[in-house]
Amino acid sequence: MIVETLAVGTELLLGQIVNSNAAVIGARLAEVGFDHYHQAVVGDNVDRIAAAIRLATSRADALIITGGIGPTQDDLTREAMCAAAGVAMRFDDEYAARLRRWWERRGREMPESNLRQAQHPEGAALLVNRKGTAPGLRLRIGRSWVFAVPGVPAEMLPLLDEEILPFLRTEAGETGVVVSRLIRTWGESESRVGELMADLFESGRNPTLAFLASSGEIKVRVTAKAGDAAAAEALIAPVEAEVRRRMGPLVFGVDDETVEHVLFAELARRRWTIATAESATGGMIAERITAVPGASDHFVGAVVAYAPAVKESLLGVPGEVIAQHGVVSEPVALAMADGAATRLGADVVIAVTGSAGPDPLERGVGTMIVAVRTPEDARARTLQMPGDRERVRVYTTTAALHLTRLAVAGAWWGSVPDRWGARSRS
Repeated sequence: MIVETLAVGTELLLGQIVNSNAAVIGARLAEVGFDHYHQAVVGDNVDRIAAAIRLATSRADALIITGGIGPTQDDLTREAMCAAAGVAMRFDDEYAARLRRWWERRGREMPESNLRQAQHPEGAALLVNRKGTAPGLRLRIGRSWVFAVPGVPAEMLPLLDEEILPFLRTEAGETGVVVSRLIRTWGESESRVGELMADLFESGRNPTLAFLASSGEIKVRVTAKAGDAAAAEALIAPVEAEVRRRMGPLVFGVDDETVEHVLFAELARRRWTIATAESATGGMIAERITAVPGASDHFVGAVVAYAPAVKESLLGVPGEVIAQHGVVSEPVALAMADGAATRLGADVVIAVTGSAGPDPLERGVGTMIVAVRTPEDARARTLQMPGDRERVRVYTTTAALHLTRLAVAGAWWGSVPDRWGARSRS
């Protein structure tokens, strides 16, 4: 079965709201084995919404529309469905009474505009919304089933899981599943990873390969379709093994195994704690670490020491080291790590200083220094990060976590190519 999705809302086109529903629906469709070839976003205009519905229903077995079924004048999905199907609008007295009871139970007077939610295209079934007042809709247009659900994720998801997907599975009969494995790597560019996997990508039909870049990490996605999950996993296994063989130590995890989770596992194995001493990244590394549930088992604290005087007073960086080498230097980063280890009582410390931009600080924009101190050693690495200020900081945060992962595992940095034109010193 081929299913398309259509998000309605000018706020999506303006970037005022992120269309998170698209990712959720896409994942759900993949889980049940439906093909999902097109997504679209359209603003609050009846003619354009209707045109998008006609296009989708001309090539797909089903269309899921999110948004545009609220009570205000710019909620136009119902009218567009009527136009696309060539049917009249009807009013459901029973649902209108339900709306009034919903408001009465909350001790509030219902605005008359809410009665728009009792309107529906002729022939449409109303799907009860447990989380809100706007019912979902199901209507046959040509050969396709068209569903309309609220754009609010908390209202959309129950309707998707409880009404739409079970209905479509029944319509489709027995269907297969789509299973994906995300092989997470760090230390090489997306283009280089693509070159290493070129023959697998070009020859792949089932499974297929894709490459996803995010914050300095490259994910290799292997996707297989089969009758059941076990059969799909069996198709993925040899391809995953080959990807791992070619990527070697650049692979650090799969699926939901983030660098933070892998780092925590290594810290737990060593029974070590960790802290950060940050300048240019301004606490971003500490934020990444503490976002993981259970971080308190390992993380003891952080110092954001931006000004040179604070590096001296809070971290004990000698003034003569700053005077001799400058704040954007490996000696200062190492001194920051030493000071944080002493003052915070941590076994492992990640320290960062640098010139993130937009104006250069002592050295060129993008020059970032990462130091890692463990009970066994301490090393610093100079990185040259690309992009604007935010990208430099994000990429440095990711790199710092990975360099720490390697250091805690005892591998340090010899197994990672100098992708960033970096050098290290003990």
